[in-house]
Amino acid sequence: MREQLESLITEMVRRGIRYQDALREFEKRFLAEVLDQADGNVCRAADVLGIHRNTLSRKIAEHRLRRRG
Repeated sequence: MREQLESLITEMVRRGIRYQDALREFEKRFLAEVLDQADGNVCRAADVLGIHRNTLSRKIAEHRLRRRG
């Protein structure tokens, strides 16, 4: 996994992707995956992420993610 991540980062830098854009996209996809694994349960997903459910709810709205379930 480390090699894949390093390769992805190298490609993103080569293509001129800005840090903020990369960070935002990573957060969006990471949160979406955890929410999916938690079947859309915000409390359970927040627990897995180690953040407060209100913080996760704010980030869901910010990234316009859909809750399953």
